[in-house]
Amino acid sequence: MLNDKTILITGGTGSFGKCFTKYVLTHYNPKKIIIYSRDEFKQFIMQNEFREYQDKLRFFIGDVRDLERLKRALNGVDYIIHAAALKQVPACEYNPNEAIKTNIHGAMNVIEAALDCDVKKVVALSTDKAVNPVNLYGGTKLVSDKLFVAANAYAGASDLNFSIVRYGNVAGSRGSVIPFFQNIINKGDKELPITDYRMTRFWISLTQGVELVIKALEEAKGGETFISKIPSFKITDLAQAMLPGCEMPEVGIREGEKLHEIMVTVEDSMTTYEYDKHFIVYPQMVWSEKKMPVPTGKKVPEGFSYSSGNNTEWLSVEQIKELLEDIDLEK
Repeated sequence: MLNDKTILITGGTGSFGKCFTKYVLTHYNPKKIIIYSRDEFKQFIMQNEFREYQDKLRFFIGDVRDLERLKRALNGVDYIIHAAALKQVPACEYNPNEAIKTNIHGAMNVIEAALDCDVKKVVALSTDKAVNPVNLYGGTKLVSDKLFVAANAYAGASDLNFSIVRYGNVAGSRGSVIPFFQNIINKGDKELPITDYRMTRFWISLTQGVELVIKALEEAKGGETFISKIPSFKITDLAQAMLPGCEMPEVGIREGEKLHEIMVTVEDSMTTYEYDKHFIVYPQMVWSEKKMPVPTGKKVPEGFSYSSGNNTEWLSVEQIKELLEDIDLEK
């Protein structure tokens, strides 16, 4: 699927971009991977980290806000992985115009450039926060998701299709709860603050996220949203796994934060199908009878929803401890 293909990753110097690049270079033989991002220092660091693959990698400084630069970078590109976004909830709240320029206008530019440059597939990374959004970041990503689904209507008779991969915070990612707790532990404190004792989250690794993106590249016909089946955990259990016996003062939920991560809503269930290791939310709109994806999985029941709070698979404290051993908490 990816052998002898040219792939461009927007926001490619981030955690996902690095993991995706390493995974593809290890398991496939791509013609070229283009890292498209706006931070030259991060590109310099990544170049050094991937020095042994320099014949397969190209680094392209650019911003998804810049349509002409995107078109230049897409010369000869087969697949786009759209990972660039402003993701920090407080930063988006305080800088709403900037969030809109990157997350919405940037998505529009990726779509326009892909349509004009003979790209074959586009997979856009989404987030649980785009589902019933309660903050601006989630709102911009909801609009982005809608744009990528609707973009299939403009592909016409070409082979180009757009799809989405949705997951929550990656375990150990910057700004998430695991490094937050670890910083407190490193300072020698004996208590870990819990925003709400009822809070739950999904557990997904970067590698699982990458594998879901590759599944979308392999299987998407256009307009689908791919969602992994992954276990849930209680934030209180995570705290006990990281600092056994610690005190856990409840400090109150933060603005823009949810008790549970939501991946599939009751409304989504009307077009959601279940597979062995994932769900797919199929598009409701019909833009071409020939190109509409045909579900092969099991239709979920009416009223179904999928959240970290109603999951059927849960991690115990001991299982969380084992999974933490595979996370680099010092990065």
